[in-house]
Amino acid sequence: MPIAQTSPEQRALNWALAASLAIHLLILFVPRHEPSAQPAAASRLEARLGPVRQPTAETPAPPVPANLQPRSASKAAKPAPRPRMMTVDKSRGPAVAAAPKWTAAQKAEMDGFLNELAGQAQATPKPTLAQRSLAMAREQGRQMAAQDEAGEAMLERRPNGPPPDPFSLEMYMDGLVRRLNRSAAFVKNDPRSKGVRSAAVQFRLNPDGSLKSFVVLNAGDQAEEIAFIKSVIERSLPFSPFPPDIDKAARSLGVTICIQPGSGGGSGLGFSRMSGSRCR
Repeated sequence: MPIAQTSPEQRALNWALAASLAIHLLILFVPRHEPSAQPAAASRLEARLGPVRQPTAETPAPPVPANLQPRSASKAAKPAPRPRMMTVDKSRGPAVAAAPKWTAAQKAEMDGFLNELAGQAQATPKPTLAQRSLAMAREQGRQMAAQDEAGEAMLERRPNGPPPDPFSLEMYMDGLVRRLNRSAAFVKNDPRSKGVRSAAVQFRLNPDGSLKSFVVLNAGDQAEEIAFIKSVIERSLPFSPFPPDIDKAARSLGVTICIQPGSGGGSGLGFSRMSGSRCR
């Protein structure tokens, strides 16, 4: 049988069909990896309302899952910080004693004591003019006695003895100066023998008024005046005994006499007390 010849267009169509068939066969026979199965749909969560069981000590309450906690709790605003306050530990502080409780008898006794003091204060008369004057004199005596102890009068105190009464010491020193001046009227003294330099002597009396010692502290050029003073002291002996309060307080009393040129009048009556100053 004769073979029929095909046209070019027919051959091109055949080739196209053959190529398409080959590609499909290749796709069919090439091994393919099946994609993994799709995740199962999320299971539906169902909840039912029922009586709430309070947790007990034997059965602790189950923890709530994080995904079931309400969103409002996570988004809740944080509480504002509280202001700091300073506190004091009272346990370490000093213990405060409780107020004492007085009985009726104790209150009555205290009231009676206070009333008695008030009655004594009202019964005590006011000081008279003489008493006030004496108190002022005693105060001045204390001040001058302090000067005497610092300068012209020096007490040799007894061990553990009470201090002397300043007023009593003041009165004793005044009497001692008056006695020296009275004795000086009976002792001769030449004014022309006085020197031009200062001098000082000190004599000390026993409690009975007798002379304990006579010491020249500074002679200078006053030899004649020192001899005159010593004669006056010897003529004045014995002096008055110490008052009881001075006797209890001191073993002896030292008196310093300053000789200052130009201070005397030349009559021998030149003994006087110095106010708060020592011999220079």
